[in-house]
Order: sequence, then C-alpha cells, then structure tokens
Amino acid sequence: MKKAFIIGSVVLVLGGLLTWVLVSRNKYEVPVWKTVKVDTGNVAVIVTATGTLNPVTTVQVGAQVSGIITKLFVDFDSVVKKGQVIALLDTTLLNAAKLNSSAAVEKARVQLELTRRQFTRIDTLFHQKVSSQNDYDIASENYKAARADLQAALATLKNQLTNLKYATIRAPFDGTVISRTVDVGQTVISSFNAPMLFTIAKDLKLMQVLANVDEADIGQVKDGQEATFTVDAYPYEVFKGKVAQIRLQPVMVQNVNNYTVVINVANPDLKLLPGLTATTTIKTQEHDNVLKVLVAAVHFSPPGDYLNHIHFSDTLYEQTQKLKVAGNEIPRPGSRCYIWLMNNNTLRPEVVNAGLFDGTYLEVAGNIKPGDEVVTGINLTKAANTTANNPFMPQMHSGAKK
Repeated sequence: MKKAFIIGSVVLVLGGLLTWVLVSRNKYEVPVWKTVKVDTGNVAVIVTATGTLNPVTTVQVGAQVSGIITKLFVDFDSVVKKGQVIALLDTTLLNAAKLNSSAAVEKARVQLELTRRQFTRIDTLFHQKVSSQNDYDIASENYKAARADLQAALATLKNQLTNLKYATIRAPFDGTVISRTVDVGQTVISSFNAPMLFTIAKDLKLMQVLANVDEADIGQVKDGQEATFTVDAYPYEVFKGKVAQIRLQPVMVQNVNNYTVVINVANPDLKLLPGLTATTTIKTQEHDNVLKVLVAAVHFSPPGDYLNHIHFSDTLYEQTQKLKVAGNEIPRPGSRCYIWLMNNNTLRPEVVNAGLFDGTYLEVAGNIKPGDEVVTGINLTKAANTTANNPFMPQMHSGAKK
C-alpha cells in the first residue's frame, strides 16, 4: 500500500511538471521595452567646420624706394593713426638725385630762354625778308625742343621729390601693427615688388573666422546664418558671429573640396587674437518649441512573434512596412514614418510627419502629445526571460524589478 502511494505521488509530480512545461511553451513572454517620452523643445540643424581668426582688413606696408632703414617709430602691437610716420629710410642718395634734377631744371630754363631770344630775332628778320626760311625753321625747332627739355627736367625733379617723400613710411589707416619684418640698419631694395616692412590690421575689434566647410555641407550654409565657435585659448567660452560671405573659389583639403565661409565676429575686449584656430558651428535651420523623439524611435519595429501575440492585422503590418525607415537612414523633412507608442503595456503604431534632425533628436508631428511613451528597442529578450524562469536552472538573486 505504501509502495502504491509513493508511485502515485511520483506520477502526480511528473504530470504536474509535464503540464507546466507544456503551458510554458504555449505562454508568450512579452519583452521589456526600451521607451522614451515625447519631448518638446528646439531642433536645430548644424554644420561644423574649423577655421582661423583674421582681422577684417590687413595691409602689408612696404617701401617704394630702396634704402637703409634709419629709424623705426613703431613695434609689434603698436597702435597707429592714419598718416603717422612709422619708419624712415636713408635719404642721402635721394637728396643727391633731387639736387641733380633741380640743376637740370635750371639748365633747361636757361636753354629755353636762350632759344626763345634766338627765335624772336630770327622771326623778326624772317618777316623783314632778311633771314631765310631754313634759319627760321631751325630757330623754331630749337625753341620747341628747349621747352620739351624743360618739361622733361621738371618731370624728373617731380619724380625725385616723390621718391624723397616715399622715404618716409606712413601708416595707411588707423590700426594695429601685427608684424614687423625689418630692423634699423637693414637695407631694403625695391624692384618689381615692394619689400614688406609691416603688417597693419585696420580694426581688431571686428574679426573674421575663415572656416573651411565641406562640399557636402556647403549647400546648407547661407548669408546671415548664426554661428558659434570656440578657441583653445578660452575653452569654456562660446563666441558668436554671423555668416557674411561664402567664397566661390574651392580649396582642396585632403582630396575634398572645401569652401571658405567668412563669419564676422565682434571682438570688443580684444580677447580674440589673429591666427587662433576656431571650431565653428553654423546653425543652418532651427524650429522652436516642437515635438521631438530620439531618432531610434523611427527605426524600431516589434518582433514578429509579438505581433502574432497581439493579433496584429496583416493590412496594418503592410502599411508599417511601406513606411519603415532603415537603421542607417534619416527620414527626409516632410516624409511620413511610423513610431510605436506604448499604451497600457500594449504597443500600437502611429504615423508621424518627420521634420528636422539635429543628430540626436528628430522633429515629429502627428497624433501624439508630450509625455507619450515611444518604444526605441528591447531591454530583455524572450530567451533571457525563459532562462531566468526555468525551474531546472539555478536561480540567481537580482536587484532588477520583475
């Protein structure tokens, strides 16, 4: 009797286990979904580029005559005014040339006076029919030649006076000396190109960032767009500017065409220095106070066994597949796509219109509201649930919520 009781108990236990296994196999384990809430805020499309800070106007001041530098009145970082003397060249040879030209002018004047008197006498005699036509012609031509010689001598003198004036180097406008390439005693030789002595920036309170924008992004950049940038000299400070010009001449950088975008920047406290490298962000588009979700939401689709579990209709499934967005794609602004909302622990698809994408968030519009829960993925798979609930496997304590 005891033996029969034991056998019966074993049969009951085995039957219970068999029943549990069969029920477990037919029971679907709903995944634990990753969800985010629909948020409200700004979505901006940006273009990033690197560039260099430069003064708006920079002039290289050179020497139009050759000579030795005798005096320098400015140095690096000197503030100068328009017309201010900033350097002097030795004028010994120039003064000698001026004196020679002055003497040539006096000689030409004397010669002109002599030929004028001769022509006057010959002219009188010619009209009295005492002098010949040949004498008249010679006197007339000598007088004209003497006038031309005087004009040439005066032009040479004017040229020498101009050269003497050019020996005094003056600032072309108000500005700051940012470079000096000569010292006192150095000889500068002016030939086809004027030797550079100084570089003067017109106004350092207004600077420009010359940013190199990739050809793939240049189509989004327009005049007047806002830009921000940082420099290594002030890593925790963000500077603001505006796009002022897009230069049409491409620059090849690592086999990629780049275009120079000029960004005007105010520099009232002179913190920004010429030559600093700027990491620039240009805001090409921005929509304020719109609904937005993580872009992973439009890439998510529930697994097929879950759709079977909730008896998802084939017609609606086909519609969601037509508007499905691949994982490496971003919906174009104005296109339609599906997101999956969680309502009472059940997923339902909702079609939305896509807008701007800022690299993380996608602007969306449709039958949704702030705070709606949108599914972006799966936290725990069915296989993991099955393993965790298997009574024949060792049970591990976990701090996660069941």
